[in-house]
Amino acid sequence: MSAEITRRKFLATTATTAAAIAAASEASAFAPQAEPIRVGLIGCGGIMSSHVRRIVARGLPVEFTHLCDVDDHQPERRGIAKAISGFQKQEPQRTRNFEEVLEDKTVQAVIVATPHHQHAPIALPAMQAGKDIYLEKPGSHVFSEGPLYIAAAKKYNVVFQHGSQMRSSPVTESAGELLASGIIGEVKMTKAWNCQNREVRKPVADAKPPAGVDYDRWLGPAPERPFNENRFHQYWRVFRDYGNGDIGDDGIHDIDMARWGLGVTKHPNRITAHGSTIAKQGDRDYPDNMMVAFHYDDGKVLLYEDRLFTPYGYRGFDSGNTFYGTEGYMIFSRRGYYQVYLGAKEKEGPTVPREIRGGAGRGYDEHMDNFLKCVRTRETASCTPEIAHLSCSLVHLGEIAFRAQDVINFDPATETIQDNPAATKLLTKTYRAPYGLPDTI
Repeated sequence: MSAEITRRKFLATTATTAAAIAAASEASAFAPQAEPIRVGLIGCGGIMSSHVRRIVARGLPVEFTHLCDVDDHQPERRGIAKAISGFQKQEPQRTRNFEEVLEDKTVQAVIVATPHHQHAPIALPAMQAGKDIYLEKPGSHVFSEGPLYIAAAKKYNVVFQHGSQMRSSPVTESAGELLASGIIGEVKMTKAWNCQNREVRKPVADAKPPAGVDYDRWLGPAPERPFNENRFHQYWRVFRDYGNGDIGDDGIHDIDMARWGLGVTKHPNRITAHGSTIAKQGDRDYPDNMMVAFHYDDGKVLLYEDRLFTPYGYRGFDSGNTFYGTEGYMIFSRRGYYQVYLGAKEKEGPTVPREIRGGAGRGYDEHMDNFLKCVRTRETASCTPEIAHLSCSLVHLGEIAFRAQDVINFDPATETIQDNPAATKLLTKTYRAPYGLPDTI
């Protein structure tokens, strides 16, 4: 883990980094005449479509080498193939096998946007192959995968960018400057929330996989079972075999910002959780509400709450944070907003408007720019495997506390759960052969 640093230095460093990221998009690394970076795409779903469209729209010097997906129809279904066809002369190679992408020595970097359970079995070999990697959130499906990313990125000297885009957002930069000024005093507690009205599907019968789908490869390391529409595209997130529920889907963004605002650079030492299904019965593994509390050695507390049956948010936002200081508090949302409250008095950020709604405030462009710049310069990206692991671990520890229905006492130094063998088993999982992790890192 990274060494302890002061909160003001932590936030000031973050603000400086974000400013550098913004400047980087104008740097020579992105000049039109720059040699294109050869990038393979692994997992051609919705978020990959967003990445491709943004890169294409801004004319960044990228050459897409491969479109890799176990469903042959995804590149067309998501508009990725069409966007690329008007962007570059050479059509990307098509494959269902990510190994073909990694074996191509001309590929410099990969963007991985598969279901969560496939992240580690693809990302670790990618780093071993020397590929720089932009890995969508959450980078790990279970806790034990996080330390492997840290080790692999260091050993193979690759650029690693985790898909926590708010780390690169101008909203985060501006809010960080204000927090670093001490305007709300010392932040002692933060709360992340995720309020959505999620669809819950009724159970349907198993069926044959659709034509053009390598279903065995889609299952990958997950347990073998018949194809079911409810567990496939888009809906896999609510099943533990493939996803991490809402706490690991949208929730990870808000949890990451809660940890950033709290200024903690270690794991928590105690975790409690509660969840239930009170409104939405259906085909899913996760509850429709969850509340988790993470306690730290220095007495600070991070809270997470989701409510997945509400057509309304909180404080006007479906996803957001409250940073509670000794002299005031800040409402912060990755939707592009922050506001400070000091008693009855309000103050707004000093460098940019407090409200930057839409894509301009969510850091997508800046985060990808930072990754591509670092591929050229070999600098460290803005969301390292260490940062990613500290935030993703909260997803896993919160889920473990919920499943164990017990207080989880955790040793941050050894990354072990104390005196709870059943909960300890949930730090990892069994991988179905031959789709597991590399034998060695």
